[in-house]
Amino acid sequence: MAEGSDTTLTAGIRSFAVGHGGAKAVIEYVGKRGARIVLVGEDGAWTDQFADGTDIARKACEGAGVEVQNEWERELMEQMRPSGDLWRSMSRRSMAR
Repeated sequence: MAEGSDTTLTAGIRSFAVGHGGAKAVIEYVGKRGARIVLVGEDGAWTDQFADGTDIARKACEGAGVEVQNEWERELMEQMRPSGDLWRSMSRRSMAR
């Protein structure tokens, strides 16, 4: 796990949720790497974290008191607000043909 331990992952998720008025999570399987946890705060801010597997990701979210969505719902996607840094980094990328 990128964060080092289950408790560190849970603490990071809890910290994000507290800092953004609550949060919801979507867990995505990413093969050998494990699972990606995308956290969406009630204020529209979002971040992601990685766990060794989907079971660890679900357990960390449960421990942090964050609801896990089964899939990307329209309302959750509309709630996300990309940061200015993300827009700037996307504008520097070029499409390969």
